Amino acid sequence: MKKLFDDEGVNRRFHRGQWRMLGMTIVGYTLFYFMRKNFSFAMPGLEQDLGVSKSMLGNCLFAGGIVYGISKFLNGFIGDRVNARRMLCVGLAVCACVNVAFGFAPEIVNFISGGGADSASRVTTLAVVLGGLYVLNQFFQGTGFPPCAKLIAHWIPPHELATKMNVWNTSHSIGGGIVAKICGVIMGLGVIGSANQGVGMWKWCFWSMAILGFVGLVLMWLRLPGTPEEQGLPPVPGTEGAKADDQAGGQPRPSVWKAVFSHPAIWALGCCNFTINAVRALVADWGPTLLQEAKHLTSSEAGTVIMAFEFAGIAGMLLSGWVTDRFAGGRSPRVCVFLMALSAVFLGLFWTLPSGAASGAALCAVGFCLYGPQALTGVAATNLCGKQFAGTSIGFISLFSYIGVSISGKVCGTLAQSTGGWQVPVWVVAGTAAAGMVFFLTLWRAKAHNYGS
Repeated sequence: MKKLFDDEGVNRRFHRGQWRMLGMTIVGYTLFYFMRKNFSFAMPGLEQDLGVSKSMLGNCLFAGGIVYGISKFLNGFIGDRVNARRMLCVGLAVCACVNVAFGFAPEIVNFISGGGADSASRVTTLAVVLGGLYVLNQFFQGTGFPPCAKLIAHWIPPHELATKMNVWNTSHSIGGGIVAKICGVIMGLGVIGSANQGVGMWKWCFWSMAILGFVGLVLMWLRLPGTPEEQGLPPVPGTEGAKADDQAGGQPRPSVWKAVFSHPAIWALGCCNFTINAVRALVADWGPTLLQEAKHLTSSEAGTVIMAFEFAGIAGMLLSGWVTDRFAGGRSPRVCVFLMALSAVFLGLFWTLPSGAASGAALCAVGFCLYGPQALTGVAATNLCGKQFAGTSIGFISLFSYIGVSISGKVCGTLAQSTGGWQVPVWVVAGTAAAGMVFFLTLWRAKAHNYGS
């Protein structure tokens, strides 16, 4: 255990609080992921059972992604100023309630239409109801990351941030991997091998995750700590200058406009985030459908492959964070240049190789390479803007992320439907990964951090 303070008692309390914060925020954000990514596994059921088209589902993904990005940005600004535990718990509670409502979408449509609508009108109304619920869920999903980012920036010193923030970022892959397997199995239930296999099971993709969300809500309320200062501890070493600037004799605290919105590197990071999440959306949002239609896997097999993709991302995140701190001096964009190039190569291999172990391994390699940059952009934003603007800076670049998710979700669905297959969407997304490498190259000379500047 590295000694951060001269007082041994304070040192022990700080390290215990730091790891408790990491553990609880990992669990908390994993629960948000459960209640967001389950929609992707329900989509084949919504299409098959209810007649909702890929284009309609793409519209849901587009609108939801835009709303999520805006929400993450707005809540990032709010999250820097409010109690982290309360914000996270409110978000979990609303998302769990919305997931319960998802499962009752057909009943909601019957109530609205009185049960007398024709088939086409019913499908349209159903798409509107699903879209409305999805947008509402996505808005409150945006309350999950900002309180976590705030706590991480307040508990972890700059020289450890890439490594430990990437430990936290495993919550994305843990959540995505577990929900992939659970929902993949759920969608395969029923009379195996019959026409009724999986019919109606999409509802349980939502209800099962809502149950876990309510249980986790209680855990978060009881165990999630506040900032070190709220716990009666001194601020994290290495970041005291951010607070000292506000005190006598120091320069005034920089405005959010100067520190974030007019920072050229933050805009470049936003463009990087756009490309990363456009690539990730192909697998995270359309992956279950793509694997079943193009690679001819069952729903359970598709869930296993997506789980492997996510868990490969965990290894990629942890290794990229360690490499950034150990060999790149905290300059994460330099590591990301190589990882984005490899993501494009492996995505092309995934499509080119025949269905089987080699194709699955190539997709896992995409996850390994992609999740490092996905995590490191948040590290770079926090280091460049400082802990007092952690939520705002990450929220701002996340706005770009989910514009990328929205456009990718809509474009991939539309291209797959119009071309009758997934070849064009996959190659378009591979080109997007190559563009991400170029954006990261523009940040090659960026400073490691601005603490103390």
